[in-house]
Amino acid sequence: MDAVTIALVLLGSASIGFLFAPLGLGGGLLFAPLLHYGAGWKIDGALLIVSLGLSGTVAYGSGLRHRKEGFYSDLRLKESLIGAIPGAIFGVIIVASLSGSFDVLFKTLSLIFVTWAIIKTLRTRNKKDSTEEKSSTTPMRIGVGIGGMLSSVLAIGAGAIYVPVLRAYGALPSRTAIGTSLHIMMCVIPLSIIAHLFALKEGQWDVLESNIILILMLPFVVIIAANIGARVGIAKVSEQRIIQVFVVLLFIIGIRYAFDLTNRVL
Repeated sequence: MDAVTIALVLLGSASIGFLFAPLGLGGGLLFAPLLHYGAGWKIDGALLIVSLGLSGTVAYGSGLRHRKEGFYSDLRLKESLIGAIPGAIFGVIIVASLSGSFDVLFKTLSLIFVTWAIIKTLRTRNKKDSTEEKSSTTPMRIGVGIGGMLSSVLAIGAGAIYVPVLRAYGALPSRTAIGTSLHIMMCVIPLSIIAHLFALKEGQWDVLESNIILILMLPFVVIIAANIGARVGIAKVSEQRIIQVFVVLLFIIGIRYAFDLTNRVL
């Protein structure tokens, strides 16, 4: 990989970290295609591990800032992990059981879950934030369990699932749902990466080894950008504006995946 490509990938990764951190997202929806289209990597176990690592970096950079500001719920975090961790392990099993490329499956699942997240967010965005709303633990665990599974399969933080679920079934205000979503990622993503490492094939290890310099540089760039993004987002951006940006980004991502899948059919 030439120096220009490396620089562009680093710049793109920093931009993703900055933009996604205030939204409770890990950024995997953009990290994965950046590595795929920008760096020329195949969508396989090696790409999933690096994308998850970058999503985890955003989660830590932003999650620690949200924790410092008090925007998280330990109770909802503990309840959510009961569903999210098994879901993530199941997702790794799905990836390991697939032979060859799963590019179409990857993009199809991405499109489905982005569409769901847009609909769910639009339905809950006009609800009045209140910690007095009645929560529903079982649907919340099921929802974050699906998010954990998709996190491992699609190499994403799954904040697009966690945030709407925590708002709808955990009765959390927007910012608290975002902070709690980041905390879920901080616990789930490392476990998913370890599980994926055990499932890697020999050729996929070669991809990681040959790009080790880029892989080592990416987290440093991303965590700085994510921390700045979280600080600016918390201090300067209203909750309503955060939700609006969240929906717009999901919509753009959905269009991109639909375009890719349509081209394959045609």
